[in-house]
Parts: sequence; C-alpha cells; structure tokens
Amino acid sequence: MLLTSTRHEVDADITRFAEIAAERGWGDGLPLVPPTPARVERYVLASGREPDTVIGQVPPLRGDCTVERLATNAVMAGAPADAMPLLVAAIEALLEPDFDLAALNSTTAAVAPALIVNGPVRHRLGVAFGASCIGGADGSNASIGRALRLVLRNVGGLRAGSTTQSVFGQPARTTGIVFGEWEERSPWAPLAERRGVTGDAVTVFGAMGTMNIIDLESDTADLLLQQIGRALANPGANGFFSRIAFAEIVVGINPIWAEIIGRRYSDIADVEYKIWDEAALPLELWPPIRQEAFIEAGRVSADGRVHLMREGNIRLLVVVCGGLGGHHALGLHDFGSSSAVTRAVTGPLNQPGTAPGAR
Repeated sequence: MLLTSTRHEVDADITRFAEIAAERGWGDGLPLVPPTPARVERYVLASGREPDTVIGQVPPLRGDCTVERLATNAVMAGAPADAMPLLVAAIEALLEPDFDLAALNSTTAAVAPALIVNGPVRHRLGVAFGASCIGGADGSNASIGRALRLVLRNVGGLRAGSTTQSVFGQPARTTGIVFGEWEERSPWAPLAERRGVTGDAVTVFGAMGTMNIIDLESDTADLLLQQIGRALANPGANGFFSRIAFAEIVVGINPIWAEIIGRRYSDIADVEYKIWDEAALPLELWPPIRQEAFIEAGRVSADGRVHLMREGNIRLLVVVCGGLGGHHALGLHDFGSSSAVTRAVTGPLNQPGTAPGAR
C-alpha cells in the first residue's frame, strides 16, 4: 500500500512525540499515539478505501481529508482501527451542506458536532449507550470523538482564538460527544431508522453542550414529558433567538422512563409533540425589546407563548440511552443553523442488510 502523506522524521517515543506535536500544533494537550507508517496503514486497510481517497474538504481552511489523513489522526487519538468506517461516514455527514460545519467551526458559540450511533456497530466498537454514555463509561466513545476533533484541527485548520472564535468552548471541543442509542430498550424504532437509514448508522448533530434534566417525583408519561419540555425551554438557548430559522433538539430518555412513556405513547410523533408543546415560555417573561422581536418574527402563539421550536417545524431527535438509575433525561440544544445528518456506516465492519442512505 502506498501512503502519500508528507513524512516527518520524529521520535516515536510517546513523551517526545507529544512534545514535538505540541510544538507543531498537531495536538490538543492530551497524549498522542505516534502515527507510524505501519499503524496508519493498518487503519487505512480497516477503512476499506484507498489511502488517497478524498472524503471531502474540511473547513475552515478547506483542507482535503483523505482516508490516510483521517487514519493518521485516528491513530494519534487512540481510536480503534475498526472505527474507520464510522469515522468516514461521520465526516461525510459533517460535510453535507445542511450541517453547515463552516458556521459551527467559526462561531463565538460553544457548539461541537455530536455523534449518535445506531446498529450492531455499537457493540463491535464498544460505543457506550448505557450508564455514563455521554462521558465516563468504558468504551471507544471519547477516542472516536477525539479523532474527529483532531481532523478538524489538523486537516481543517481549526484553532482557538484564530479560525474559531468560540468564547468559552466546551470539553466536547477536545474529546467530542459520541454515544449510542440503547435500541434494545427502546419502545420505538431506532433514531437512524426513523430518519431513513437502517442498520449501522451515525447521526451528526451540532450540540451546544449537555443538559441534565431531573425529576424525582413524576411517575406518569405526561408528567415526565412535561418536565422534559419545560426544562428544555431555557431562555438562554439559541432556539429562543428571535430571528433564528429553526431549533433542533436531541432528547435522551433513560430506559426506565422510556418504558413508562412507551406504554402511553407508542407513536414517537406523539412523544415529540408533547415535548414541543411544553418547551415554551410566556411572552411576558422577556423584556419589551425581546417581546417586540418575537412579535415581529411571528414567534408568538395564539395563547401568548413563545415555543423553543417554531410551530409546524418540530425538530426533535428522541433517543433512548443512559443508565437504569432513572430520574434523569438528557438535553442537547442546537446551534441554530445546522441540521442533523444521518449516514449509513459501510465498509469492512458493515453487516449484510444495511441500507445505504442519508437524510
């Protein structure tokens, strides 16, 4: 196999390599695995593609992301080689125009791409979807997310305070957000299937951060959905920016709550509507200048409320995930110009029957 990337003669010792990587701006402050030719070649083989295949151009600097460059960054991040097909699909999804990666990279906001994984690939790669799936669980979540972040840095040219103006950033701008859906405990079809892709798939979503939603008392579907919706209606969320075109929210429901809600609402559309209806605030909550902006933008409903998501444009991505302790749901608010994209994961790890597609 002919590897075509520029070679750098550096020390393969992990400590020394980390120092060199820091000097040259390749790293993120965490230890890096030296990407020797043998390691990179193994990762390229795991992708099932030729090393010089261009997956796409990564903003902000529009660098060509070849399979070999992806492999190099995946090695450095410590991601498993078998994650290469998933990473290829994730990058393809990130580069879809609807995802608007250039805006996510350059904004002052703290947004970062999140990956939601569906299908048997969750088990094969050890992508956590149960307890502490957003952070802290054993598995490949963080290393896969970090590989993607290193691609944005080393191929796309993303640099804090320069090509990105994020005021605060967030931990996901180093290790990413990667988690699976606990499909086996869900009363509804998997997220990717509902979006037109069956089997192994990844959905990319522009997440402003993670939000914990707690409820210790409610024991009915309606009360739980009410709490989730009302908690999402944070006045500071980007979705309440008066001129924003849409808001898109990920809601993670733990398996215990999912069972309760699923007995009452077998149709996921009903779950989405209930959350949407509760995710609203009365117009008078805001100062006069904000009230005028909402009225001008047509954001005020007949009952005097402002919904987080515009009426007739409900964009909720409900997934079942998390531990069995109950009492908690997960909220991921969006940036406001980025639409989630779902792609099939194909390649050496792909199972028969997986239908390619994207939405």
